[in-house]
Amino acid sequence: MTRENKLYEGKAKIVWATEDPNEVAQQFKDDATAFDGKKKGQIARKGVCNARISAILFRLLEEHGIATQLVDLIFEDTLLCKKLQMYPVEVVVRNYAAGSICKRLGFEEGAQMKQPLLEFFLKNDSLGDPLVTEVHIEELALVGGEELGEIKRLALKINAVLSKFFAERGVMLVDFKLEFGKDSEGNIVLGDEISPDTCRFWDANTKKKLDKDRFRRDLGDVEEAYAEMLKRVEK
Repeated sequence: MTRENKLYEGKAKIVWATEDPNEVAQQFKDDATAFDGKKKGQIARKGVCNARISAILFRLLEEHGIATQLVDLIFEDTLLCKKLQMYPVEVVVRNYAAGSICKRLGFEEGAQMKQPLLEFFLKNDSLGDPLVTEVHIEELALVGGEELGEIKRLALKINAVLSKFFAERGVMLVDFKLEFGKDSEGNIVLGDEISPDTCRFWDANTKKKLDKDRFRRDLGDVEEAYAEMLKRVEK
């Protein structure tokens, strides 16, 4: 298995063409950015940790009947994935208040939601990935109505599976981002990644942050947090 021509390079990953036109290689980078790219840095072995964590979690979700784009972990920092046509909307699942929702709505950080809360954000760097409502999604024809219903169902099922998995490992799944796409047969499939880059993980006992917030907030021990999450996921 080889990585062929580079198809795309983003802040955290490089997507490579492969010998199969229906598959791509997704290489995770050690580069780290925050605040719409205003803050930049490197986190040692972040790419390896994120690739391995995503592979384990995608396989877990597959075992629970949730289709993902994962084919295999082919290098320590690279996943072989089904090629998807991605929806231009990110789904954020919130179990506890943290990050932007605290600023927008005045929640106290760490406050538990009465039930898992779903938010949607338009994937558009030039607009700053704004929050959008279901009405906006319909008006802009970003996702079909039935498709959005299925995405919401899948997001909540993913949350239930992952929340239980992490609770058993002494971790609070505070919130996380999901991205979905369609495969070559038109099926809705989970794509992108699930990692400390896209999730907020807190130690259940100490509430220590074990995710990218350590980089965002200059909390230190960033590499150690990523390594700790990999260790817990591999249990």
